[in-house]
Formats: sequence, C-alpha cells, structure tokens
Amino acid sequence: MALCDRHLKAYWATDHTEMLTLGTEYIFSELMVASATDKRSLLCDVANMLTPTSETVYQNLDRTNSIWYLWEETYKGIMYANNIIQFVDKVETLDQATKNMYKGRAYFHRAFRYMALVFEYGDIPLVTKILEVPKQNYRSTKRDAVLQMITKDMELAVQWVPEQKDMSAIGMVNKGACRMLLAKCYLAIGEYAKAKEQTDILINQSGYSLMQNNFGTFNDGGEPLTWPITRNVIWDLHRPENKLIAANREVIMGMPNRGSDAESFIQMLTMRILYPFVFDTRIQTKDGKQALLNIRRNDPNYNSRYDYMRAFGRGIATFRPTNFSTNALWSVNGVMDADDLRHSSTVGNWIRMEDYKVNNKASSEFGKPVTLFNPNNGALLCSDTIRRWFDVPHYKLFLDDPVNEANISGSDGLRGATNGGIADWYLYRLAETYLLRAEAKYYLDPNDVTIKDDLNAVRQRAKCTQLYQGTVTIGDIMNERARELYWEEWRNVELKRVSLCLARSGKPDEWGNVYNLNDFDKQAGTGPSGGSYWYQRINHYSLYNKGPVQINSTGNSSPNYTMDKKNMYWPIPYAAITANNKGQLSQNFGYDGYDAGAPKWDNWEDAVADESKN
Repeated sequence: MALCDRHLKAYWATDHTEMLTLGTEYIFSELMVASATDKRSLLCDVANMLTPTSETVYQNLDRTNSIWYLWEETYKGIMYANNIIQFVDKVETLDQATKNMYKGRAYFHRAFRYMALVFEYGDIPLVTKILEVPKQNYRSTKRDAVLQMITKDMELAVQWVPEQKDMSAIGMVNKGACRMLLAKCYLAIGEYAKAKEQTDILINQSGYSLMQNNFGTFNDGGEPLTWPITRNVIWDLHRPENKLIAANREVIMGMPNRGSDAESFIQMLTMRILYPFVFDTRIQTKDGKQALLNIRRNDPNYNSRYDYMRAFGRGIATFRPTNFSTNALWSVNGVMDADDLRHSSTVGNWIRMEDYKVNNKASSEFGKPVTLFNPNNGALLCSDTIRRWFDVPHYKLFLDDPVNEANISGSDGLRGATNGGIADWYLYRLAETYLLRAEAKYYLDPNDVTIKDDLNAVRQRAKCTQLYQGTVTIGDIMNERARELYWEEWRNVELKRVSLCLARSGKPDEWGNVYNLNDFDKQAGTGPSGGSYWYQRINHYSLYNKGPVQINSTGNSSPNYTMDKKNMYWPIPYAAITANNKGQLSQNFGYDGYDAGAPKWDNWEDAVADESKN
C-alpha cells in the first residue's frame, strides 16, 4: 500500500532532470505545448512524430515527453494494487473489515490508473492478477468494459474505505477520494444522476467546505523585495505547508511530499520546468544588452530588488502554456475579470513577462520592465517567444527550495537556483467536486439554471466580479476547470472523458457540435471539422495546426506544431505488441498496425477469466 501511495505521488513529482510527467498530459490539451526548442526530438509535430515505435524518443537522453513512461509506470501501479487485492484475504491476522479496507484502497489505486489508461490509450490489456508465469496471449479489452469494472470496484471502495476524520494517517486513500473517483466513473459510463448523487454527498454531507479566507502559514515568496505577495486565500490554499493541515476544509485527499527523509520525498521541479527561460541573450533591451542577468548573491552587483532567480526560479521551459491558457481563457461574459485572484499579478499570484525588470546595470533600461518590442522601431526583442515569453500561475507553481537557495555562490542550473522543492500536492479538493456536479447536471439537462451556481461558487471564492448568468455550456465548465485545476487535474484524460460523455449523452458542445458515440474517437485527418470534443478544443484554442513557428534557436528553427484527430488515443507501444507474440493487442486507429478486425474482449469478466490461460 505504501508503494501504491508513493507511486501515485510520483505522477506529479517526477525526478526527471528536465521533465515532469504531468507535462505530457498537458501538451495533449489546449492548455500547453512542449517548448524546449533546443531539443530536436521536441514533441511538437505530434501528428507525424507520434508512432508506435517512437518510444525510442523517451529512451533518449533528449526526451521531451513521458508517453512511454506513463504506459510502463501505470501498469506498475496496477501491479502494486493487484498484489493487495489478490493476497490480502490470506492474511489470517486481519479481520474482514480491515481486509475490505485494504482492498477498497487498492481498488481506488487500480481504478485511478485504469481511468488514465483508457483515456490515454483506449482499448488496452486488462490485468487484474499477479502472473505466476509469463502471459503472451493477451487481447485488448474495450474501454467501456474496463470502465464498467472499475465502477463496480469503486462502489465497493466507497462502502469499505473510512472517512478521513476516522483515520489517523494523512495521505492514504479515504472515502471522500473514493466518492470523487466513483463520480468520474459514473460520468464516464453515462450514469449522470448517480454521479450527481456522489457529488451532492461530498458537498453537503461530508464535512468539506471551500476555503474562503486566509488560513494556515503565510509564505511571503522566494524574495519579497523582488516580488511581494499580498496575502490572499488563493495563495494560502496552494502553499504546500497549508495543503494537508486540519484547518484546510477543502482538501479531500492530498499527497504528502514534505519532510527531511530523502528516501520518501521527491523534489518537484516546477520552477525549472514550467517557468520561462529568461537568463540568456535572447531577451534584449532596447540598447542591445542582455535584459536579465543571473547575479550571484555574493556578487558586489547583487540587488535583492531584482533577484528573479530566487523569486521566480531558473526556468528552462520544457513546457509552456498556450496563449489561450494565459489570456483568452480568463474572459467571462466577454470581460477580462481583473479581480480573479487566480489571474492577478497585483497580489502576486500571477507573473506576466512585463513584471520582470531589466537588472543589467550596463543597460540604460536598468530598472524598467522588459518589453517584447522596441517601441522606437518595432523590432522584436525576444528571439524565441515560445520558450522565453509567457505568463506563469505563480501561486500554483512557486515552491520553496531551501537547499538550493542556501547556496549563495551558485548561479545556474541546479546550483543556487530556485527550481522547486519538495511539496505536498492535492489529488482532489472540493472545488473540483462543484465542477463535476455542474458537469453531471449538464448531461442531465443543459438548461438547468443551477449549473451556473456550482461554477460561481468557485468563482466567488476567487473574488471574481464576472459571474455566469443563465445557462452555461460545457465549454464554460471546462474553462472553469482549466482556471481552477491547472497542474492538478490530468487535463488530457479529463478532456477525453468529457468527449466520451458528450458523445454518450448526445448533448452539444459550446459550438453546437453533437458527437456520434460510434466514431467520435476514430475520425482521421487534420482540419477544422470532425473529430472529438478533445480535438475541437485543441484545434480552436491551442498552438497546434496553426503552421510553422519561426524562432532563433539551436534546435528546431521552425517547429511545426500539429495534432491529428487520431491522436485522441496514443499508440499502443510497439514493444508491448511484439512481446505479446502469442496473441494480438489492438493498435489504435490511424497508427501503423491498426486492424479493425483485431479481437477484443467486450466485457471485463471474459478478460479476467482469460488471464489464467497462457
């Protein structure tokens, strides 16, 4: 069980040198793209680069995605859970209630991972047992059959796993987390009323509440003279030291990742991987100087008013947000809501590039904001805006890094820079429950005027002045998820789950499109029409399919960002298919090896029965 819990945390806190696993989830959405422009293997031309054999990209030191890591690691997590499910009944010293509690938690861990796999890869091999001998004759099990199985399991988990208030340990699976996952399972299989019932229980009967006021410890940021924080509830809510304390009534389940035991905690390099790469010559001043310098704290020229290395970290922008994510997303009722604390640089929660000030004393622009264009002649002053010019949700991604901060003579890489330290993280909190309930209501009746109330509950806590009026669209719900749950939700998985829900329910998206359950995830080719809701969001809002991007870089001088409808599902790894040499795994539509006639299990019971057949 400890392995299951630690493995779950590692999806967010991955100790790759220049990677965070969750970034791959986000570049397959409308909110983010890969941006390490010096990498020739940069996964930007997804439509052409992503193949069943491209796992070799991950095996390269120049890797820029975690697709194959997610396949391998997620099946590892399933194996850990299967150990508990298969063997706990044989522990004679445990009573039945305790055995059921462990099984319920294991069902959660297995269901969480299968929920991810079916929306990342579609139809997949179903593994529910620990194998005693190798099995090489698997066949794929259909997505809906897997969803039916994990729904059944989660119904048992909700019965067997205790509430957090009845547990002494924090960070283990609790009943509230089981209800959250069960609600998502119900949504995925079309049981919308049951999903709403679970969210109603969480909101009204489980003791949780949205945090409305400042609480816990106030962390004033990495260098308050450089970037002062005006204390506010959104900032407090996302400080690691406040996420799992008793005063936080919003957290349903969190993942502990703070302390001094190096074997138990993983550094989260959010400030290295997700902040712009600003400390080089590609950002210039009007008088031709490097705008931003990384000055050591023991250097005579050091000035704590311009210590961006400690305040914002030494970003390398392996991933960057889209313009939609940082700008257009924040418009509600046609108005940019300046009071939304989640998008406010006034209080310090959000960083815009213009918030950086030139710290090169050799420039006549010293102390003035950096600018993208020279106002005198219109010249572009940043030669790689993909990697070096974008906003950051600082309140989400700033993490204390005391080890590196203590090195006052360090100036680059992992020496002296603030890169993001060990930090507790949210798995589920009540804000998402409101948004899930809004979604369930939408599938039941898109004209339900109470849907807006669930969205507005989240917006009002963020001090927004623009609130939803009348009826809302599924796009409004997904936009609010993007604002509230950035770098918490698995965005790609959630978009594809909603794509399935729209096709299953027959309800329209924000453009009036209605999807066909039989082919919404199988329409090939690029273009503005057809495909899934996932594809429509990407095509409307992201950098993909807009043509080559010219940059001045040592790697891809003209990266072409593309995404195809077929990329709704990732290809089943060629290595997995060839290892299964006595059977046939189904390859996904649009990729080499696809066979419409490949045999699949239509129900999970048959797949489970076949597991013992070698």
